[in-house]
Amino acid sequence: MASPSTAARIAAIVAGVTRAKDAVGAYGERVAARLLADAGMDVLDRNWRCALGELDLVARDGDTIVFCEVKTRRGDRYGTPAEAVTARKARRLRALAAEWLRAYPDRRAGIRFDVVTVRPRRAGPADVEHLRGAL
Repeated sequence: MASPSTAARIAAIVAGVTRAKDAVGAYGERVAARLLADAGMDVLDRNWRCALGELDLVARDGDTIVFCEVKTRRGDRYGTPAEAVTARKARRLRALAAEWLRAYPDRRAGIRFDVVTVRPRRAGPADVEHLRGAL
């Protein structure tokens, strides 16, 4: 039996890294959703998708619809989680929010854009920061 080709080995490594990254992101979104709920918000949508992309979390905070970007990082090698929310990303989030509001016209209210950063630890709870009105 022939050994796997270099391309096949690279594809397997990339697939493994992607699964690990997706798992870290999903963990961060679960932590963020719990944080928002514990703060008294109603989580309306998780991972809402349309042709433009995906909103991580949509919640209601009293009379305000909150569009929440979740950034999870295991380290600061590529910057802090909050630094990953660039002006370009903020523009995209605003466009996604407009699409969500078009899809749910009955849920019109004030809007706010928040960022929740999550840094998992080796042991114990993650470090979590909720930046209200960050964008």
